[in-house]
Amino acid sequence: MLARREYSQSELRAKLAGDRSASGADLAEIDAVLEQLAALGYLSDARFAQQFTSQKTGAYSKRAIGASLKARGIEASDAAVALAGVEIDDHDAMVALWRRRFGAPPANDKEKARQVRFLQSRGFSLSAIIKLLRNPPGDS
Repeated sequence: MLARREYSQSELRAKLAGDRSASGADLAEIDAVLEQLAALGYLSDARFAQQFTSQKTGAYSKRAIGASLKARGIEASDAAVALAGVEIDDHDAMVALWRRRFGAPPANDKEKARQVRFLQSRGFSLSAIIKLLRNPPGDS
């Protein structure tokens, strides 16, 4: 599994435990293997957080990336270091994403609602989205 992509320890634990209910002994064995992989340097939550943050930068807000890291079991300190390591300007990311996805102001209320939902799903605040749609950036 680790040959394909980075995983957080909690993600890998869940995959190894599977959908079946693992007994306490099985979970203890899984935890021991995960600790050994971490000690050997094959598994690192900090490295996963860095990679995940780099991958999502520009397409998601800083808040959404942080929430995704937390949902994947990354400690707050590792997530903070990963988020501090990349330059994420939520406004610039939102404008660039809006230009790539839509490129033009909404023509009607239905289109406006669609654009708002899309940008909100990427973690941008409603007030920033409304501000963007009221005064869309020109072609630069």
